[in-house]
Amino acid sequence: MKKIVIYPADCLRVKTKKLETVNPELLEDIKILSKILEKGENAAGLAATQLNINKRFFGIKNSAKNEVNIFINPKIEETYGEKIFPKIIDKNDNEEDFLEGCLSFPDYYGTVKRYLKIDASWQEIVKGKLISRREILNGFEAIVFQHELDHLDGILFIDHVKNDRGKFFKYINKKMVDWDVNKISF
Repeated sequence: MKKIVIYPADCLRVKTKKLETVNPELLEDIKILSKILEKGENAAGLAATQLNINKRFFGIKNSAKNEVNIFINPKIEETYGEKIFPKIIDKNDNEEDFLEGCLSFPDYYGTVKRYLKIDASWQEIVKGKLISRREILNGFEAIVFQHELDHLDGILFIDHVKNDRGKFFKYINKKMVDWDVNKISF
């Protein structure tokens, strides 16, 4: 069984190529990724490259339907608004930073500038063939889509934290501790 690779594994920096055909190997890779993502606690998405699978697809967990949606050859067709550091607003209208994490960086979190609305396209497998889909994604779903798409291009969330001059934290002894992003070599 495949495992999620941890940074600085070389496969996390691979730029994947477009998938052209559906074959048994791809179907098996999708099945493996889906199972790992379903079982992952605190897991929203998982890219094939995080399992050392050099293929252009990722999964996003749909907790409401208790399933994993697979996105093959994903693209962002258009963005809306500016890239911002997303915020979370609680029931008392208190605002805090949205901290992005990554399964390949256990216990690390950071603020990353993302679009909150995107026009996304991808392909799905229907009756053994690749069928195109396109949809406007908002909020958390748009953030996860961008994070996983970055993985397929060899870009990691720590690259964004560093370039955006975001905040970076390490979870130590059940507490978030400010961390210097430069302590991780790129």
